[in-house]
Amino acid sequence: MTVQIVTDSLSDITDDIAEGLGITVVPLTVSFGKESFLDRITMSTDEFYHRLVHDPIWPTTTQPPPGAFVDVYNKLAEETDEILVITLSTKLSGTYQSALAAKSMVDEKCRIEVIDSLTVAMGLGLIVIAAAKAVQAGANLDEVTDLVRRAIPRSHLFAFFDTLKYLAKGGRIGKAQGLLGAMLSIKPILTVKDGEMSPLTRVRSRAAGMDYLYNSVAGFPNIEGLAVEHSTTPDDADKLIERFGSLFPKERIYSSTISPVVGTYAGPSAMAVSVLEA
Repeated sequence: MTVQIVTDSLSDITDDIAEGLGITVVPLTVSFGKESFLDRITMSTDEFYHRLVHDPIWPTTTQPPPGAFVDVYNKLAEETDEILVITLSTKLSGTYQSALAAKSMVDEKCRIEVIDSLTVAMGLGLIVIAAAKAVQAGANLDEVTDLVRRAIPRSHLFAFFDTLKYLAKGGRIGKAQGLLGAMLSIKPILTVKDGEMSPLTRVRSRAAGMDYLYNSVAGFPNIEGLAVEHSTTPDDADKLIERFGSLFPKERIYSSTISPVVGTYAGPSAMAVSVLEA
């Protein structure tokens, strides 16, 4: 039977990609006060960012409960006896623990492997896509699990933040804490290192930030996968994709919107580029 790939909504994989590659996405939850929404399912990205900017209530986020993974495992177990789950970093969410706890709650008839990707957004998404493509090419669970573990250190995320306010307010600032004292005119560039947000540099303008993202990708001699995503600036994302066309085939560059749960910490006007080294 074919291995089934499961990830969470913080992979920022679009519905089209998930459907085309047979990937099951388990949503996290974003809440405004007593109102709770499933990431990308019961609240769209456009609705979320509008509320993020205009609603006086600060949003909070919640990992999927183990039961959400149990439901997915039981459903997929009707189709396969091998499931691979790839989650965002354990230092950013308890999603991995929920996926692991659910593993012990399902019937032994299905073998389930759960992997912490040590990253987030399309840094995770590119790993998941590579795994799903390997499955389509005939890889078994052991082979695709090995592929994922080898891909994790080759996945790199570079994120431009218009402000660190949202990351600090949400308690996910990690090693970027030292940037908080910087002038408001400074725009931080962050990455994910050892599973948590870590500072790379600071720039003085959005244009300089886009140049930094471009040059970060240009520094890789061999690229297997490339993704560009934004929170509220699709035109900027399109322009960056056009620039990347000189480095990598434009038709193979994944474009996505930063999910509501990630957006709770990234804030509006954020941009991110993810690279999977060949």
